[in-house]
Amino acid sequence: MAATPMQPGELDIDTSLVARLVAGRFPEWAGLPVRRVTSAGTDNAMFRLGDDLVVRLPRVPYAARHVEKEQRWLPLLAPHLPLDVPVPVGRAGASAEFPLPWSVYRWLDGDDTYDTPLTDLAHAAVALGRFGAALRAVDASGGPTSFRGGHVTDWEEGHLPGVIRDFGAEGLIDADLATAAWETVLRLPQWDGPPVWVHGDLLPGNLLGRAGRLSAVIDFGGVGTGDPACDTMPAWTLFTATTRPLFREAARVDDATWARGRGWALAWGLVTEHYYRETNPVLAAVARRTRTEALAEYAASVTP
Repeated sequence: MAATPMQPGELDIDTSLVARLVAGRFPEWAGLPVRRVTSAGTDNAMFRLGDDLVVRLPRVPYAARHVEKEQRWLPLLAPHLPLDVPVPVGRAGASAEFPLPWSVYRWLDGDDTYDTPLTDLAHAAVALGRFGAALRAVDASGGPTSFRGGHVTDWEEGHLPGVIRDFGAEGLIDADLATAAWETVLRLPQWDGPPVWVHGDLLPGNLLGRAGRLSAVIDFGGVGTGDPACDTMPAWTLFTATTRPLFREAARVDDATWARGRGWALAWGLVTEHYYRETNPVLAAVARRTRTEALAEYAASVTP
């Protein structure tokens, strides 16, 4: 049975379809067992293919553009990165049975850090901070713009004030505090450096751990160039008040970039929780934690 749709236009994808697609495009892998990978991801569906491979298919038409991007750029980025990342080993075009392109990757062992929380957050903070710094250091010439590479208002598209009103009316947040925090974000100086590589989606479900330690970063659908602030969001999605400074030091970002990152955490947390609280409770829970941490840090910064 296919997963419950989370967005309009979502495609119906199940194990039998994937098995047929693999047999038609990659006969050398036909007959390998196909198993759905449980995930709170919204753009792609993943299926284990045997023990060593994973099939990744766009769930919605707009995610199809990520296939070519990942196929082109991941092999170039991977050698520069200090954590394991997916490496594509096969690509299929659209067909009569499935209207979008899709990919096959080597399987990376590990558990996503939402389902199995990391026990060594200090190690993760340093490792993920260094990952972001290493990614930014790769030559970004010719790289595509990340969908989170611009100003946060380009992403939230004016929805945030309405979300604040809704959550305030429901008693879920202090609407005055959230509004003041958002107004502070809007006054921040914006990125004026050259575009750099960003992952764009460093959420707990896109991080893998083994034996309690961070081991890999997956889902590069949002990879591209722009302002590195979006890649500081793990400070509030994943880390704590005591491990956040370790992440910031390893990531080597300035005060303005850090402040913009907290603005991303606030906006992403509120808008995402509001949108997915019924259809994707896992992602909504991550978003709720993110906006709670961002608002608490803002409140502490303005308390005399």
